[in-house]
Order: sequence, then C-alpha cells, then structure tokens
Amino acid sequence: MNNSDFLLLMLAMGAVTYLPRMVPLVTLSQRKLPVWFAEWLELIPPAILSALIAPTLFAHSNPRVFSLSRIELLAALPTLFCAYKTRSLAGTVIVGMLCYWGLGLII
Repeated sequence: MNNSDFLLLMLAMGAVTYLPRMVPLVTLSQRKLPVWFAEWLELIPPAILSALIAPTLFAHSNPRVFSLSRIELLAALPTLFCAYKTRSLAGTVIVGMLCYWGLGLII
C-alpha cells in the first residue's frame, strides 16, 4: 500500500467514524425535542450497558448455560443496591470489587 492509498484510507475511516456522530448532533441541536423523545434517549445508555453485562451475569461456558448461582450475579446485587442508594461511582466500584473478591474467597 503506497502513501496516498494509506492517507485516503485514513481519511475515509475518519469520515465513516465521524459522520454518523456529527449528522444527528448538527440536525437535532437546533430543534426542540419532544419530551417523550428526550426521555427515550436517556434510556439508551442503561439499555446498552445491560445488554453488555447480562450475558456475563446470567450465563457461563460455551455454549452459554443459564445459571443464577454465578459469583458475578451474587456480587452484582449488592453493587446495584449501592449504586441505586448512593449514586456514587467510586463507592459502587469499591462495593462491587469487595463483594466479588469476598464471594470468590468464600465460594
């Protein structure tokens, strides 16, 4: 690959990464969003995080086997309670790590 092809590839990758983020931001920044739509948008990050975490909490091995007795799930319950009550990221991380490590020693 010569230098001009490499430069073109880098510019194209930058455009493909940047444009899907820029277009909605530019088009929606000048508009007043309906309340229901703004509330719906606020639910997207927790939904994505839940979709990423749920397979680790509820299933193990390959192929995936559903299990409610996983250490990760048992540690996630007090961690979730701490996050809900304190709204503290640092406190939640510390509680989660302590619960996971403690359960790992016990079980």
